[in-house]
Amino acid sequence: MASKDQALILEPSGELRFKGPFTEVVTAYLKLTNPTDKRICFKVKTTAPKRYCVRPNSGILDAKGSSSVAVMLQPFDYDPNEKNRHKFMVQSMFAPDDVFETQELLWKDAPPESLMDTKLKCVFELPDTPSQQSMVSESNKPLEGAAHYSENSFEDSSVKRPDTQSPKKTTPSGGNDDIRKLQHDLRKAQAEVTSLKTENSQLKDEGVRLRKVAMTDTVMSTPTSSPSSNTALASPTAFPPVVYIVIAAVIGLIIGKFIL
Repeated sequence: MASKDQALILEPSGELRFKGPFTEVVTAYLKLTNPTDKRICFKVKTTAPKRYCVRPNSGILDAKGSSSVAVMLQPFDYDPNEKNRHKFMVQSMFAPDDVFETQELLWKDAPPESLMDTKLKCVFELPDTPSQQSMVSESNKPLEGAAHYSENSFEDSSVKRPDTQSPKKTTPSGGNDDIRKLQHDLRKAQAEVTSLKTENSQLKDEGVRLRKVAMTDTVMSTPTSSPSSNTALASPTAFPPVVYIVIAAVIGLIIGKFIL
């Protein structure tokens, strides 16, 4: 079943151009405008989700509203002889009047006859390459495994997959000096870590020793009851009063005899 005519206005409407060199992220902008009096939901899909980052990749445009979508091409090894066939598709539909939970569920349950879409091709070109020699993603042959922009060939641009064609790492001319400097800094950091570990161990040993000394001083300063002290406290012998009277009488008799 053929899709409905696109209600959104796309700028650009037919292709996204990416200018190299492609050693860093290259961004192309796509402006979406809603000329209608209704809200419109949109979603951006691509045939190469691992090569692009799209922000925002979906959303809702209010009536007469517009939004700018940034399509960021990730760095890669550019080969002019390689035919690139990356494509994008902007899918849209009118937002329902009733409240819906999430856009994910809305798109999942949307009837096919309510969907509108527009396809865009990608163009790669270098600054010193004439436009007629630019590498254009659109070719006369359809995508392998897909027939004429098959719906199955487009995937959500938010899906991330490992890039099997990631750029090769190159060592700059001054790379050897940087490596030696990093190695020197690493050895210096390791030495500092070892020194800190040793100092930490010494502090722990000193703490243990101080705790032992403190415990010993506490034990020595605590008064204890000893037999000698008990004897000293108990040294005064308590005699009955009669004994003192008898002793006094005897002493009086003795003194009286000497006097007489």
